[in-house]
Amino acid sequence: MTTRVDAIVVGGGIHGCSTALHLCLRGLKPVLIEKDYAGRHASGVNAGGVRQLARHVAEIPLSNRSMDIWERIADLVDDDCGFESHGQVLVAEDDGELAACRIRVDDLNARGFVHEELMDAAELRRLVPAVAETCPGGVVSRRDGAANPARTTTAFRRKAERLGALVREGEPARNVRKDAGLWRVDVGTETFEAPILVNAAGAWAGRIAAALGEPVPVETVAPMLMITSRVPHFIDPVVILRGRKLSFKQFANGTVLIGGGHLATPDQDRNETILDWRKLSESARTVFDLFPVMRGATIVRAWAGIEAKTRDDLPVFGPSARHDGLYHQFGFSLHGFQLGPGAGAVMAEIIVDGGTQTRVAELGIGRFQLP
Repeated sequence: MTTRVDAIVVGGGIHGCSTALHLCLRGLKPVLIEKDYAGRHASGVNAGGVRQLARHVAEIPLSNRSMDIWERIADLVDDDCGFESHGQVLVAEDDGELAACRIRVDDLNARGFVHEELMDAAELRRLVPAVAETCPGGVVSRRDGAANPARTTTAFRRKAERLGALVREGEPARNVRKDAGLWRVDVGTETFEAPILVNAAGAWAGRIAAALGEPVPVETVAPMLMITSRVPHFIDPVVILRGRKLSFKQFANGTVLIGGGHLATPDQDRNETILDWRKLSESARTVFDLFPVMRGATIVRAWAGIEAKTRDDLPVFGPSARHDGLYHQFGFSLHGFQLGPGAGAVMAEIIVDGGTQTRVAELGIGRFQLP
């Protein structure tokens, strides 16, 4: 059976779900195809950071666009997604790191970005009273926060379907091709055809791009997370470190989520990951060193998600350099969750209007100088 739709979106993470939803809002009827279920991989099991802080300059316009949506997320998806805005704080552990923070903030201000503020030791301790006395300051982004990733992705999927998107879960997209001016994708016994194809397949998107003649230097990675036993309340904002791979936040029940970039070993074909307990212990030790209140905590659970990391740590976002009607939206390199709402809105603008006022040209696939 062949079904004609306005757009085919491959990948049911937050990016695919957001794009499907925003296409619906623009009057299109897309199909959303997910080989497992929406949010099964990186989008549903990440730390939930809603972070403008410490982003690459090329991502900031998209991040700013997305933050505007996060602040009214319930109006869009009929669910607040557990979003709380207590800010995010980057802690400098010594004077050298604080000097680098100052250079960063000055550079952003010169470019017209004012969301990051330099903090001295007094302001750091006001926001994070339990931090070690040796830390001289850092940077704060006050609009930032965190949300529930699985709940958020599900909310986007649910609203897209309510607005008319077809959703196909549990079957992979197969035989992606263009025939007679239309993109065609097989899903189970059904074939979908559309003038538009969005490659938002996360860790699997690189394979689709390569098969369509647009290989990207992308690798499959599995960022690890762990959660601790309950400890007395000691922190409201999300905290990241400048010099080490570490981020953490405390939930209302007292447990602490620790992440920050240490990687497990992914098995992409089997949807499995093998945790690196040595690296997890390094992260735990760092938190215990900086926050003495944590020294009595134990690790309760650890896990990892599977996602795609590009060579330059920036996403591949925008139209294909080779094919009309093909758009890429992948490679968010361990920091794509916050970008999801805005990325879907911007992608819908690019598809429907032929362009966007949000500056995203530096994220295009052409930067890899395809032959």
